[in-house]
Amino acid sequence: MLSRTAITAIVSVVGLAGVLMWRVREGRSAVTLRKIVAPPLGMATGFCMFIYPPCRVPFLWGLAAFLIGAIVFAYPLLLTSDLHWKDGQIMMKRSSAFFAVIIVLAVVRYLARGYFDRFLSLEQTGAIFYLLAFGMILRWRLKLVLAWRALTAEPAIPRRRLDGTQTTAAEEAAE
Repeated sequence: MLSRTAITAIVSVVGLAGVLMWRVREGRSAVTLRKIVAPPLGMATGFCMFIYPPCRVPFLWGLAAFLIGAIVFAYPLLLTSDLHWKDGQIMMKRSSAFFAVIIVLAVVRYLARGYFDRFLSLEQTGAIFYLLAFGMILRWRLKLVLAWRALTAEPAIPRRRLDGTQTTAAEEAAE
C-alpha cells in the first residue's frame, strides 16, 4: 500500500498536470467576463469545508494564509499574465515564464504542505492551503476583471468645444 506522502505527491502531480492542460486550452479561446469570474465563484463553495469541525483553523491563521496567497503567491501570476485584443477578441497574454511560475508555486506549496503536516491535522492543512490558493486566485482574477473592463470600456470620443478645440469626456471631467 502507498504511504500518505506518496499519495499526496501523486495527487499533486496529477493536479499540476490538470492545471497546466487547462491553462493551455483556456489560452486558445477568447476571454469573457464569465470565464474570469467563474473559477473564484466555483472555488468559493470550498468554504463549506469549515462547517466540518476538524477543518476549522484559528481565524488569524486563516487570515494569514489568505493574505500570503493574495500578496506573495499572486504576485508572479500578476506579472506573467494580462489581457489584450487579438483579431477583435480579448485574449489572455502570458509571458513565457507563466508555466514556470505555476510549476514553482506548486512545488513550494507541496514542500510547505509537508512541513505543516507535522503540526496540523490533514483537514487543517487542507483548509490552510485552500485559503492560500483562494487568496491567490481571487487577487489574480480581480486584476483580470479590471483589465477586461478597461479593454471593453467605451473609447474616448473626441468632443468639440465652443472655441473649436477638441477634448474628451475624461478630460472635461478632470477640469
